Amino acid sequence: MKKQIIIFIILITAFLSCEKDDICIDAITPNLIIRFYNDTLQTELKKVELDSVWAINKNGLSAYKGVSTDSIAIPLDLTENTTKYIIENNSVKDTIEFSYSRNDVFVSRSCGYKTIFDNLQISNNTNNWIKSITINNTTISDEKAAHINIYH
Repeated sequence: MKKQIIIFIILITAFLSCEKDDICIDAITPNLIIRFYNDTLQTELKKVELDSVWAINKNGLSAYKGVSTDSIAIPLDLTENTTKYIIENNSVKDTIEFSYSRNDVFVSRSCGYKTIFDNLQISNNTNNWIKSITINNTTISDEKAAHINIYH
């Protein structure tokens, strides 16, 4: 009988000392969502034939090499307050420089921190194939809707 009580106490102690697994299911740092629209009918989405998309001094985004799409999701630099992208459409390149402030927010112990981008602005851009740009939301905290519209 004493053996059973000791085993029971050991099992209860082991069970109570277990810690639940931490799995990160929360959102991570969001990407900048860009939608492409028709310049003449500005409510109509218009696909763009992307040759490449890359940030200056970074590797290109292979997901957008040689594709036709009406939207892209691109990461912003987590260590700087600006990111400059080159977007190539049918061998014509445009450069867009985004400026912003960064705010690190604690998500959870398993996820750590994510960065929220505030005060998004376009500090410089070229207009080779891009006709105009509209900022829909100056705070990038999620990927639920487009942050920027590009008209071409």
